[in-house]
Amino acid sequence: MKRQKRDRFQRAYIHGYKAGISGRSRDDCPSQDINLREYWMSGWREGRGDHWSGMTGVSGIHKNPMVM
Repeated sequence: MKRQKRDRFQRAYIHGYKAGISGRSRDDCPSQDINLREYWMSGWREGRGDHWSGMTGVSGIHKNPMVM
């Protein structure tokens, strides 16, 4: 059975979320493509908000996009 490729936009969002939750700067976005950058920034914003709300570690497991 073949594995499906993951959606590039979903991966960009997840990587942005991880960067935001870990407290990294938004300037760390690796993509120059405007569409991928938009998804990365969206994930970063949500991750950063969760970081500020204290949803890190076990308390934020329900918000982690990798678990969904």
